[in-house]
Amino acid sequence: MPSLPVGTLVNGLTVILGSLIGIFLKNRIPPQVQRTVFQAIGLCTLLIGIQMALKVENVLLLIFSLLGGAIVGESLNLEAKLVALSEKLKKKVNSSSSTFTQGLLTAFLIFCVGSLTILGAFDEGLRQDPTLMFTKATLDGFTSIALSASYGIGVLFSVIPLLIYQLSLTFLANSLQTYFTPLLINQLTGVGGVLILGLGISLLELKKLPITNLLPSLLFVLLLKSFL
Repeated sequence: MPSLPVGTLVNGLTVILGSLIGIFLKNRIPPQVQRTVFQAIGLCTLLIGIQMALKVENVLLLIFSLLGGAIVGESLNLEAKLVALSEKLKKKVNSSSSTFTQGLLTAFLIFCVGSLTILGAFDEGLRQDPTLMFTKATLDGFTSIALSASYGIGVLFSVIPLLIYQLSLTFLANSLQTYFTPLLINQLTGVGGVLILGLGISLLELKKLPITNLLPSLLFVLLLKSFL
């Protein structure tokens, strides 16, 4: 029987705590400061995306993964479906926040698309070592303060998909370990970095990009890794 995934649970708690602090600060920060903070988040997101994207080792795999992901994501209209689910959740919690959905999806992408998520979950699942997850929890906690101060309560509810995703990786770590080689993790991180770059561009309002429709690109990395 797998041990309690303390690292992921702590990660969830830091996101909740950080989000509550950000929500508390939101109405106490002048609008001009909020706008500048929002732009700072966009710039930081671009930097994170660049750092992640540079880990890619097979550019051809990245290109085909993004193309395949775009075709599947657009065909399934994933963005509209996820927005609809988020809007249902918004109604259930009786929120009036106009940025609820954007906050939830933005936070989830920033918190979960990266090598630290996979490596942390594997370390905890295989070696019962939550050190990497504690590091991620600290980073996510501070990030959630900034995000929720700009987006509001939607960031708080990103903890739901975060816990589902990370707990799944932790409990499946044993069977996935041999499949997720360091090379594959770098490829996933590289593709994820491109998505985060796109998210940063959207946050800075340079161009609205349907990032959610590109999420299947991560699955294409797994499917194409043997062929490219």
